Order: sequence, then structure tokens, then C-alpha cells
Amino acid sequence: MIFEKAAIGDISELVTLRIAYLEEDGGTMDNGALVSIKTNLPDYFVKHLNNDITAYVARNEQEIVACALLLVIEKPMSPAFITGKTGTVLNVYTKPNYRHNGYARCLMKMLLSDAVDKNLSLIELKATEDGYSLYKSLGFKDDVSDYHLMKWHNNK
Repeated sequence: MIFEKAAIGDISELVTLRIAYLEEDGGTMDNGALVSIKTNLPDYFVKHLNNDITAYVARNEQEIVACALLLVIEKPMSPAFITGKTGTVLNVYTKPNYRHNGYARCLMKMLLSDAVDKNLSLIELKATEDGYSLYKSLGFKDDVSDYHLMKWHNNK
């Protein structure tokens, strides 16, 4: 198995893995959402891959079998993120036939090593039950805050 950063030539496989992750995590998408993601996600990756988002992949001779994404954001500094640079982990996914071989762990270790090199103050993620123990073993802690996590959705 080869563990490395994805390149532009990997975009179609990254899109396929993203859709597989989304469907496994949230159920089958309605056709409109699926078409929109298939249509627009390749352009997103062309614009952002190896700029503000890095994709770490595990590949055999035929295909990418696992991935993890790190989105880096620079914000105004604060005591909570003194460098101003933070990361968000997205789309940690291993194809079902390749699970329980340590691929996600290896990709996350690569990602965390890069986070140190990039001088990120912190990395955050939302863990599924399946991934929770992996992230805990890598040093992630449950976030306890006096703030409420809130979202606003554009309904257009």
C-alpha cells in the first residue's frame, strides 16, 4: 500500500470517495444533491487541492482505497489558536473491503505531522462512532465549550 498526498490526477477518485462517505454517513442523497456534488466537486478540488486542502490517500496498484482531508483556515489570532491557523479534518474514509488494516490511522498520522509542519494551532473534527476511538488514540479530546454550536443554512 502506498500512502501519499493526492494530486490533480486523483480528483475523480476523490469525488467518488467523498460521495461514498456522504452516503454511508447520511444515507442515500436525493438526486439533485448527488448531481450537484458530482458536477461541482471536481472544480472545487481543482481550485483548492494542495492549496488550502490536502488529501492524504492510501492506494494499491489499481485504486485509492482510503482518504483523509485536511482543510486549513487562517483566522485572526486568539489565545485559543495563537498562530491563527487551524485545521478541519474531513472525509476520513476507507472502502469497506479495506477496513481494519490501519490505513485511516496511517493517513491521520501523516495529516498530523503536516499540521505540525504547517504550524497549525489546533485541528478539529466531528467523529462518527466508528472513528471516535481512533481519534482519541491519536490525541484528540472531546471539546467542552461554553458556546453553543449553531448553524445557518441558506435556503435559496
